[in-house]
Amino acid sequence: MNKLKKDNVLNFPSKMTEIEREVEAIVFAAAEPLSIETIETKISKNTDVLKILQKLQTFYTNRGINLVCISNKWSFRTAQNLSSLMSQQKTVEKKLSKAAIETLAIIVYHQPVTRAEIEEIRGVAFGTNTLEILMELNWVKPQGRKDIPGKPIQYGTTDDFLSHFNLQKLSDLPTVDELGTAGLIDTSSVDASIFGTGKFYKEKQEDKKENIYSDIDEMLNSTLKTESEE
Repeated sequence: MNKLKKDNVLNFPSKMTEIEREVEAIVFAAAEPLSIETIETKISKNTDVLKILQKLQTFYTNRGINLVCISNKWSFRTAQNLSSLMSQQKTVEKKLSKAAIETLAIIVYHQPVTRAEIEEIRGVAFGTNTLEILMELNWVKPQGRKDIPGKPIQYGTTDDFLSHFNLQKLSDLPTVDELGTAGLIDTSSVDASIFGTGKFYKEKQEDKKENIYSDIDEMLNSTLKTESEE
């Protein structure tokens, strides 16, 4: 019989039988609630599984996790009065691959651009899900089809891309000349007339504001953060 110590802390039995430990482990490890019949097929010998579950349920009553029975199936759940703790969010920094960063940079400066054109500029074929990852982040989206045989889909950046990198418009990004001045590209081998879209350069001509970044890849990579809900 459980007893209370002088400090009013409940003194649970320190030992459980082997079969009780088996039932506890089976329910704890299960990915979904288990019926008594399912538990019976997994334990080492025949026993009164319901009685053991009820005993474990009492044992876990005042703990951080509880053993609950819903529709005749048993599972461990976070104690109801602690459920709010599980809804807290935390920011987790995740880095994109080099291929994803290069692909994003190409789309930013050459949009709208097709998958084949991205591969031609990079000089290598797409890796698995490279473009799809950028679309899941909602930084890139389809922008119509190119009027050539096959009508391939063209891709461009979204407002979420601008918002994430704290940009008002695409022309806030460094131009080909600014990237060359910063030593990031060799301007002698770059045709400025195709570095970016006509819309980008028209916008740049209307707005003479200069925005020079020391390293565009570092700028993109250092600010890549996503949120995960625990």
